[in-house]
Amino acid sequence: MAKNIMTADGLKKLEDELAFLKVTRRAEIAQKIKEAREQGDLSENAEYDAAKEEQRLIETRITEIETILKTAEVASDDDKQAGKVSLGSKVKILDVEENEEDEYKIVGATEADSLQNKISNESPLGQALLGHKPGDTVTVSTAAGDFEYKIVEILADDN
Repeated sequence: MAKNIMTADGLKKLEDELAFLKVTRRAEIAQKIKEAREQGDLSENAEYDAAKEEQRLIETRITEIETILKTAEVASDDDKQAGKVSLGSKVKILDVEENEEDEYKIVGATEADSLQNKISNESPLGQALLGHKPGDTVTVSTAAGDFEYKIVEILADDN
């Protein structure tokens, strides 16, 4: 199995989510199922069906997280090269063509979240930035063409 490289924060969030799902959500769903059963005929009981579907989704997510955690490997501080972009780095970059700055955090693939500007180390931009330092310009090749980004700075990580 391939390793799941991730940040320490990402690992902690998954472990917390797993604990929450196993302890809290399972108990809540069990209570919903119990209450739905008490209503009688299960063949026409929408609450029972909804609770069982919710239970299935939670169990699927638990299995998914457990699989990720089995292969998880936290990027150590030793992996960070002084002054260079590495997994866990928060970077400010300049889109050379558009002259616009953006900030991204480089995270493992399972942690990526574009809405929070967390990009995967496996994405074209993430791969291009890794190992470079402020002042470097990197080229990202995509299906839409090549784009250039200048690394403005590596920021202190405040999550």
